[in-house]
Amino acid sequence: MTVADDLESARAALEMINPAPYNAEAPPEALVGDITPTELHYVRSNFPLPTHNGTLEIGGAVDRPTALTLDDLRALPVHHEAVTLECAGNGRLDMRPLPTGEPWGDYAVSTARWTGARLSDVLALARPTAEGVDVRFEGADRGPYHLQAILPDTDQDDLTFVRALPLAEAADPAAAILVAYEMNGEPLRPDHGAPFRLVVPHWYAVASVKWLKRIDVLTEPFTGEFQTGHYIYQWPDRPHEAVSLMRVRARITDPFPGATLPLGPYTVRGKAWSGNGPVTQVEVSLTGEGEWHPAQLEPPKGPFQWQDWSFSWVDGQVGRHTLRARATDAAGNVQPDVPPWNRLGYGNNAIEVLYVDRH
Repeated sequence: MTVADDLESARAALEMINPAPYNAEAPPEALVGDITPTELHYVRSNFPLPTHNGTLEIGGAVDRPTALTLDDLRALPVHHEAVTLECAGNGRLDMRPLPTGEPWGDYAVSTARWTGARLSDVLALARPTAEGVDVRFEGADRGPYHLQAILPDTDQDDLTFVRALPLAEAADPAAAILVAYEMNGEPLRPDHGAPFRLVVPHWYAVASVKWLKRIDVLTEPFTGEFQTGHYIYQWPDRPHEAVSLMRVRARITDPFPGATLPLGPYTVRGKAWSGNGPVTQVEVSLTGEGEWHPAQLEPPKGPFQWQDWSFSWVDGQVGRHTLRARATDAAGNVQPDVPPWNRLGYGNNAIEVLYVDRH
């Protein structure tokens, strides 16, 4: 079987939205289980699949510049984390007016079990100096950028994917950031960042740089097209903000939109997550302006993954019904009714509305 055949097989179950660079949503059934099977995990890329020389270089403001291979990473203490990753553009199609950017529906979110070395351990090998401020992460992917570059002097014909995190967070073991080399117990596949990638819990997935090639400790705050150009909230009436932590969100996974349900009791089920800590409450509404009813929220199975919730719907009558679900997180954030519109269409965590028919 050729590499192209392997890729086609790995992508067969996904809902492709762009063939080049390849971007695809998870199918609806991917949100049912605790862990998303690898073949159902959504894929987000800004450039075509790159080649990688198998080496991760660490430099910049460090006492000991270092180069690591996959075997070197495997020799470090092994950590496993179940992490929910959501594209910052998830739900863009629900915004009005429609923003620019990839036309993501509502299924650019998945949860996988990642295995790798802690970023804090990798950085410790290189010994960042006291002057360090940010940590820059460079992927091997590069090429023409399909959206207009925002920062001046940006070469749209040859752009590399680069992001950064504050050094204090990157070097903190409690942040549980991984340089991951396995996904769901298997070596990373090309679409998911082989041979190794970042996995940054709680942040929108743009921070989890794939095909990780180089890490540099910087002595000044980082600026770059994918940090301070794109992946920012460009508000119409207030200063721009960087895209960072995932916003609180609840999704209905059962029933599917437009389903026809039998009369009698029915259990509505879903998932909820937030980058600001665990979800503490999920509520369900059965009418457009009706009251909100508390759902049964399951405790987190891990600190960085979505939570299950359910609601017993006992009195549904014949006809069409609307279902809405909203979540509240530990920081007190509540889902809004209307998407928080911004020019590039990021961070849509508005309350989901779907309808079902009962006969």
